Amino acid sequence: MTQRPAMTTHANATGRRVGMRDVAALAGVSTQTVSRVINDHPNIRPATRARVLEAMASIGYRINNAARALGTATTRTLGVIASDAALYGPSAGIVALDGAARAADRWIATAYADAADADSVTTAVERLLTQGIDGIIVLAPHARTLELVRAAVPHVPVAALHSALGAQRQSEGAALAVDHLVSLGHRRIARLSGPADWLEASARDRGVDEALARHGLDAGVCWEGDWRTVTGAQLAPDVAAAVRASGGPTAIVVANDQMALGLIAGLDAAGIDVPSALSVTGFDDNPDAAYYRPALTTVRLDLVGEAHRAVAEALGLPQAADPASPRLVTRASTAAPA
Repeated sequence: MTQRPAMTTHANATGRRVGMRDVAALAGVSTQTVSRVINDHPNIRPATRARVLEAMASIGYRINNAARALGTATTRTLGVIASDAALYGPSAGIVALDGAARAADRWIATAYADAADADSVTTAVERLLTQGIDGIIVLAPHARTLELVRAAVPHVPVAALHSALGAQRQSEGAALAVDHLVSLGHRRIARLSGPADWLEASARDRGVDEALARHGLDAGVCWEGDWRTVTGAQLAPDVAAAVRASGGPTAIVVANDQMALGLIAGLDAAGIDVPSALSVTGFDDNPDAAYYRPALTTVRLDLVGEAHRAVAEALGLPQAADPASPRLVTRASTAAPA
């Protein structure tokens, strides 16, 4: 389907505002036909539709979503509530959702909220509702954020980027990291988790627990982080002490690449070599992961597929295909235990 921008100012090259009458005159059709093309009316001949769209493009007509909503009860806009957008995962999620929305001939309006502040979440929801959104997607949500949004808008469809099948894929990915370490011969595997109240963190923890149990291994020592690189570095002395202790871990599963980066740097400062003294895995496969020193073994999710699933769920549309299974990307930060 042809993508159409959603702007409220209509002007041609001379700066004069143009409207449906101008489009109709240029295309040789009625204004009613132009309206039907704008609103995706099914009973329009393809040739007529193409002629109208060509006329719109040639004179710089832009569809006014708010005006169209008066006649269609839809603005073709999805709301996205995001928090912690400075982190790689949420920022990459916004890009993926924008692409998935465009593929569905929709646009996104993003509102940022402090997930720890209920009032902030409520304000973000209200801001989106004033734009007449057709659904809301909660990005990288805390469990409480998702609950707050659903309670605030019982009449609006709400989806989460990493819930349902998305959460399952998170767990499967974390299990891949454990399976890889076990295949190398590791039996004492520690963990650096994400924040306990994040859905992503709990799903990844669940995958680690299930994989360890499947291999008959006990859960090793665990630290909780907050996704940030600096936190990985700050925890490195504690991890180094555990490695040096008798029966300490020989590998650690880190819940995201950014914390893994900080941890590796901190371990190097503490005299712990990765991977000869401690193998390290990450999660997300961010664009820099291959350039860490050592290059990071990590888990790659089908973020684009997850975004398409969330958009389809928020719009009540059939989903073309499930997101692909996660994939382990093996690099230099893991090796057999010494």
